[in-house]
Amino acid sequence: MSKKKKKGNSTINQVLTQMVLDIFEQNGNTPLNYKQVSAKLNVRDPDARDVIFDILQEETFKGVLKEISAGKFQLLELKTFVEGKVDLTNDGSAFIVTDDPTETDIFIAPRKLRNALNGDRVKVYVYAKSKGKRQEGEVIEILQRHKMEFTGVVKLSERFAFFIPDDRKMMHDIFIPITDLNGAKNGIKAVAEITDWPAGAKNPIGRIKHVLGNQGENDTEMNAILAEYGFPLSFPAEVEKDAEEIPAEISAEEIAKRKDFRNTLTFTIDPFDAKDFDDAISFKKLDNGHYEVGVHIADVSHYIIPDSALDKEAYERGTSVYLVDRVIPMLPERLSNGLCSLRPHEDKLCFAAVFEMDENANVVEQWFGKTVIHSDRRFTYEEVQDVIETKTGDYVEEIEKLNALAYKLRERKFKAGAISFEATEVKFKLDETGKPIGVYVKERKDAHKLIEDFMLLANKKVAEHVSKMGKGKHKYTFVYRAHDSPKPDALANFAQFAARFGYKINTKSDKEIAKSLNFLMDDVEGKKEQNVLTHLAIRSMAKAIYTTKTSSHYGLAFDHYTHFTSPIRRYPDVMVHRLLFHYLNGGQSANADHYEELCKHSSAMEKKAADAERSSVKYKQAEYLKDQVGNVFTGIISGVTEWGMYVEIIENKCEGMIRLRDITDDFYTLDEKNYAIIGQRKKKVYQLGDEVSIRVKNVDLTKKQIDFTLVQN
Repeated sequence: MSKKKKKGNSTINQVLTQMVLDIFEQNGNTPLNYKQVSAKLNVRDPDARDVIFDILQEETFKGVLKEISAGKFQLLELKTFVEGKVDLTNDGSAFIVTDDPTETDIFIAPRKLRNALNGDRVKVYVYAKSKGKRQEGEVIEILQRHKMEFTGVVKLSERFAFFIPDDRKMMHDIFIPITDLNGAKNGIKAVAEITDWPAGAKNPIGRIKHVLGNQGENDTEMNAILAEYGFPLSFPAEVEKDAEEIPAEISAEEIAKRKDFRNTLTFTIDPFDAKDFDDAISFKKLDNGHYEVGVHIADVSHYIIPDSALDKEAYERGTSVYLVDRVIPMLPERLSNGLCSLRPHEDKLCFAAVFEMDENANVVEQWFGKTVIHSDRRFTYEEVQDVIETKTGDYVEEIEKLNALAYKLRERKFKAGAISFEATEVKFKLDETGKPIGVYVKERKDAHKLIEDFMLLANKKVAEHVSKMGKGKHKYTFVYRAHDSPKPDALANFAQFAARFGYKINTKSDKEIAKSLNFLMDDVEGKKEQNVLTHLAIRSMAKAIYTTKTSSHYGLAFDHYTHFTSPIRRYPDVMVHRLLFHYLNGGQSANADHYEELCKHSSAMEKKAADAERSSVKYKQAEYLKDQVGNVFTGIISGVTEWGMYVEIIENKCEGMIRLRDITDDFYTLDEKNYAIIGQRKKKVYQLGDEVSIRVKNVDLTKKQIDFTLVQN
């Protein structure tokens, strides 16, 4: 029986193919002929039945179906369709990452992506796997777009315009009708939104949503980074109105509901340029020789009503964003720098964790609840460090005692197996236009650690307190900060690499891992390989997340941990305050599924904020080296890939890439296992952590890329 293949719309054929294969899935993979499939699809038209016959033959040729007897077909594998997220590669192909971590990623060739973009959630038709080959497939449906707005540059002609996205994983320029330019001129940087992508069209159609300004201008580029990661550039009018309508006065009735600490010594310690002060320390020596230390946190949840415009905006943002030259606050300025900021010599509302501690920093008694404070002094970290070092200045006795207690807390934490990662934090000196004119490394001294240790104590004790509420399956729902132990393979690879520098990592137990990592971190401090080893060690660790599941925090060696201390800049802390207050007042356990969804969103926004911050650093690094093209520096190899090696300049911590094609003395390939690039003829090895001499070859500010060439001896 000869059937002619009907030519038609490829999209219709694609949908029909899916429907045909679905029939086999729905019928338990019972062998069927084309007439039976047609009947189950309620298809009676002879031409349509011919198309179904063609599909059965074509899918058999592809290896999706098999012909088990004359004219009878069956799926080779039942699981033909999967859902997952698109992870685009540099060459335009992609891998689909499925929800099942045990599943291998599915390779999609560029022509099989069907207009799916990086990060999109898609349905994929999976081909039968040939022996020895990777799993391949094609996108058949885009279930959810990850991103519809992009930053980039407008290219204008007489009759139409194109928008060139900055995102290297956005492979398509966006066509902009002249009527949708929104005032954008040629060469201007803007935000474009995709509005349509007609079937068969190579490029999507869009409109200019915001004009950002001229390329290369500091404000333009910083705003472009924020827009790229989906952070709004301003607060909606309704949100600002909500904030402005909150009364500034604290009523006598409100004070009467709280513990009054206004006559107890209280102060804040923050960076010199901080504008929001969300934590304060109170200190009092007790008659029994113990010490009362209060960790007072801005009571943001008092001012933000659940489900108000203010609350919804804070939740959507999830966090404040810290770029090189600015902070984009989670809350409007009236709250972040005004009502909630614990400014000196003003009455302020707080939520506190108050501890009675003995001489050895053991917590004898604890209390959690709402307070009112009156900060006596606003300290900078530098001022407190000066008091610690010179033993003179305001409140010297109190600061010395707090520092001594903090030392004991720290010592106990590391003894329990906490890990001390002291990664180098690079800061830029900026001129009045925001241009970087210098680079320096931020130092963390005792003053920083003092505050950190008491914040950790408060976070830990709040989490422990709520974790003990309820019994068995009826534990109270709470927002925890969880950090899993490292994956054995990742840790083994790191241990192998560290051994090349003479450092031994004992992987026998979590405690031994922590002990040897801490020894390494102490030993490596100040050495040229510090940054490389620290970043590699951090990369071998699991990522910390927010969750309602009572997981431990591996890095801190705490069985329970939360974020209670920064509600001005983190939404999870607002949730923690609300839940804690609810439970302290006898409330029943909150809905776990609801809070788990809020936690997932908070973790995702935290990652976006970190990516935006890194992007701003990369831009400033590129801007700093823009005027130094041709200059020679000494650097450390900080990363290796199949197309090149990353080098971090020792002097200024700027990172760029030496492309393998630019190393001309041999043909080099990647040795992934040994973190190395190896010459195939002369066997010269360039390994992670090696010191090399480089010349700045090129700087692309738009792409935030720095290219180096190797200065060979």
